[in-house]
Amino acid sequence: MAKNGNVGCMAVSARTGPTGTTGSFLRKEQNAKYRSGSPEFERMKTLVGTWTGKTDMGQGPVDMTVEYRLVAAGNAVEERCFAGTPNEMVSMYYDQGGKLAMTHYCIMGNRPRMRLKSSDDRTIKFDFDKSCGINPKKESHMHALTITFNDADTITTSCKAMMDGKEMAEHPTTLKRVMQ
Repeated sequence: MAKNGNVGCMAVSARTGPTGTTGSFLRKEQNAKYRSGSPEFERMKTLVGTWTGKTDMGQGPVDMTVEYRLVAAGNAVEERCFAGTPNEMVSMYYDQGGKLAMTHYCIMGNRPRMRLKSSDDRTIKFDFDKSCGINPKKESHMHALTITFNDADTITTSCKAMMDGKEMAEHPTTLKRVMQ
């Protein structure tokens, strides 16, 4: 345990300045470091920007905007869809043990984790990580995800959802980059 009572965490302090702003400060020897990740994680970083398209979540087509941001000193990619609405969801992509993984914070009130199942020149496939604590037979959740890189400004995503223990039909969504 560190002298400050933190266990296994980097010491970060938050201070309120004269203008009321809050900042986080790392000690000089603890500068944030950008480092390369797995080839699949590096490919996920190319998505940074804003993407739009139409999706069908089982109730007909709706407009969708997805924002990808590089966060945590380049160690995670945040995906945010339906931002600012009651249907807002966030997924975080990161390397775990040198292999791409993700956690999806869902409107269903759960957070399934997925691990890289396979990848090739155009596609990254994730599959359900049983260690996340969700019982696939009882709890509705996102169970798998495929991201296809059609070209530099077009991707197609396809999610497999489980509802009441049954696999639902996938609804591929094509997204076009609108801002980088």
